[in-house]
Amino acid sequence: MKMPRALALTPFVLALAACFTVGPDYSLPKDAAVNAPYANAPLDGAQGQSTVSAGAVPTHWWRLYDDPVLDDLVQQAMASNTDLRVAAANLGRSRAALSVAQSQGGFSGGASAAFKRAQESAEQYLIFEKIPVANEGDVGINISYELDLFGTLRRGVEAAQADSDATQAAADLARISVVTDVVRAYVQNCSAAEELVIAQRSLALQRQRVSVSRRLQQAGRGNAPDVTAGQTQVATLSANIPVYTARRKIAQYQLAALLARSPEDLPKAVYACNKTPTIAQPLPVGDGAALLRRRPDVRQAERRLAASTARIGVATGALYPTVSIGASAGLTGVLEDLGTQPTARWGFGPLISWTFPVNGARGRIHEAQYGADAALAQFDGVVLKALRETQSSLATYSADYTRADALRAAQKSAAESADQTHRFFLAGRESFIADLDATRVLTSTNAQLSAAEGQVAIDQVNLFLALGGGWEMGSSPDPSVAVAPRPVSAPTSGSGTPHFIKYDSAD
Repeated sequence: MKMPRALALTPFVLALAACFTVGPDYSLPKDAAVNAPYANAPLDGAQGQSTVSAGAVPTHWWRLYDDPVLDDLVQQAMASNTDLRVAAANLGRSRAALSVAQSQGGFSGGASAAFKRAQESAEQYLIFEKIPVANEGDVGINISYELDLFGTLRRGVEAAQADSDATQAAADLARISVVTDVVRAYVQNCSAAEELVIAQRSLALQRQRVSVSRRLQQAGRGNAPDVTAGQTQVATLSANIPVYTARRKIAQYQLAALLARSPEDLPKAVYACNKTPTIAQPLPVGDGAALLRRRPDVRQAERRLAASTARIGVATGALYPTVSIGASAGLTGVLEDLGTQPTARWGFGPLISWTFPVNGARGRIHEAQYGADAALAQFDGVVLKALRETQSSLATYSADYTRADALRAAQKSAAESADQTHRFFLAGRESFIADLDATRVLTSTNAQLSAAEGQVAIDQVNLFLALGGGWEMGSSPDPSVAVAPRPVSAPTSGSGTPHFIKYDSAD
């Protein structure tokens, strides 16, 4: 018994399908920004600074504050934040899309059954006499296997996988943003409370000076203008109190929104915090290469580039025919005769569908190519932005830290001067104006130092945001699925061409 010709050719067709894939294979270009020497060098501003170190950025960087309240707030935000719920939904949708892409091609089948009473047309069978009215039946099953001869479906799976990876990176980026916003809001809450305490102390000190000047006036050693000047300073300091109060409430509102609860439900320790959180060690910042491997927005842009490249293959595959091997069997005929040999039917063979490349098919290839070019440019832009943000944050943190150090020395000197001047004033050796000026300098320096220390704390948070640490802290936003991070790929092609894509000859 001879094997049917179509069946005999099947192994050759399958071998061809395994070795031919249209469209360019993805690899990063050698001249991409991520491969430039400046992107893999130590971060500018991180060398020779006592405020930072070259150590690796820790996964749970906010624990450097050694504040259990802050750590608990971060964990609560991870469980309830609405942005992370959106990220989890987007991630689930992208994985469903990947599952759909992976299910394309291969085996498919179906079954059908139809029954009717009908008057068939005689002439369609070249019969010129009326065919009797009859009950007709048609039942059957069919099965087919689509051969991905040109790799169109494989490119579709590549694009869907890269899209899913990009969505995972977006979810990681959302986690970083939420952690940073929680830490920043907590720091602002505590910093505003500390500034409020310092402002209230300065106000109490100034009121004490006014009280002394009023008593001296009553004793004949002072005058009304001195008292008035002191009262003016009291009113000026009082005007700053509502500012700090409002800043603290705003931070609490933001913290409550991040935790998806009302401000009244925040932990009591949040309201009790009145000291700006600090990190008592140099901040670990790593290097440029580690930064680009770690930041999710860089990984997201790289995965979008991979997806855009794969879509060139998908568009190119539309130029080629679709080939399937199918089989069907069934019964068709008069209802009363179904099941008898004359009603049986079956068939087996290749099914070829080819839509000729018209209606913009080649234009869609060019569209996909330009999309890949745009994705490459965007990827380079994200890399440059990551470096700029980190180096700018380093410079700002270093400058503000140095400024805060100088203000600490100034505050110590101002406190000694104010104390000495006040004692001289009480002894009659200094005027009230001198005492008032010394007190004004002290209160102003106290306020500047408090604000500077709060700014340093915010700079630390912004620097960790730029460094991109924190997304590795746990599972993906969907707790049922954990996905390992996909690092930025290194170039795999040794080609010296100026562009990373080698276009298919079909175009």
